[in-house]
Amino acid sequence: MKKNKVVIVGAGMVGMSYAYSMVNQGTCEELVLIDIDKNRTIGEALDLNHGLSYAPRKMKIYSGDYSDCNDANIICITAGATQVPGETRLDLLHKNTKIMKSIVNEIKKTNFNGIIIVASNPVDIMTYVVWKVSGYDKNKIIGSGTTLDTARLRFGLGERLGVTPKSIHAYVMGEHGDSQFVAWSYALLGVQPIYQVASKKDSAITFNDFEEIEDEVRNIAYKIIECKKSTYYGIGMALTRITQAILENENCILTVSSYLDNKYGHDDVYIAVPSIVNENGVTEIMELPLEKEEKQKFDDSIRIMKENIAKLDI
Repeated sequence: MKKNKVVIVGAGMVGMSYAYSMVNQGTCEELVLIDIDKNRTIGEALDLNHGLSYAPRKMKIYSGDYSDCNDANIICITAGATQVPGETRLDLLHKNTKIMKSIVNEIKKTNFNGIIIVASNPVDIMTYVVWKVSGYDKNKIIGSGTTLDTARLRFGLGERLGVTPKSIHAYVMGEHGDSQFVAWSYALLGVQPIYQVASKKDSAITFNDFEEIEDEVRNIAYKIIECKKSTYYGIGMALTRITQAILENENCILTVSSYLDNKYGHDDVYIAVPSIVNENGVTEIMELPLEKEEKQKFDDSIRIMKENIAKLDI
């Protein structure tokens, strides 16, 4: 059986929620924790190991260092400054760029040849930084993108329509941040377009609700941060889903931050778009013919990403 090894760089709340999710779902066989605070990773590894009696599979979990990246399938970077109340994801730009550069320089000293998943915010730009500094294959550097926002959208729609979120097929695209948007023209309830559902007289959702729903999805993180200082469970599960798609070679469509190379009329930028993910990373970008208003929102999101990338020393 092929050994599946995941290294998490950053043992904060996001990294450990991701680790806890993977332990509960039996996602990998070997899990390594790396953090500037070595004692933190020792304690976290012990705590996770004590739950293995109730986990669905045998796992090896331990505190490690960058040498453990040599034979890893996946490195997930969750390290970085935490978004505080009143702060946008883009406000973290320069602080986390320095952190990404230091982490990537350590990874480059190893023989790592797998996939890097980036979760640190602003995630689309940090994914670009990791790719640019590392020099690795662009398809093997993936950001968590709007996988969490997409899950939030599906949950919200499911609540309104009285169905499980698993039966909602809808996507948030663009920046994981304030310029994100919902591709309503491709949103489905099962096999029925949301547009058709909203047009029914007795529908639980109307066209007038679309903007409200989109705003809820875009701003819900600020509410969570106000209530409990940070968000971590949802992104931990989203990262687990991306990890499963890679380790199990699923060819799964996820809205990860992918490198655009003359796609959607843009290039040299990472942004969240529906992408096919498997053991080789992002192998195909689904290029959707967006409606005019959606395309304008997407172009605006790209512009914001590129303006901020231009400010960086990379």
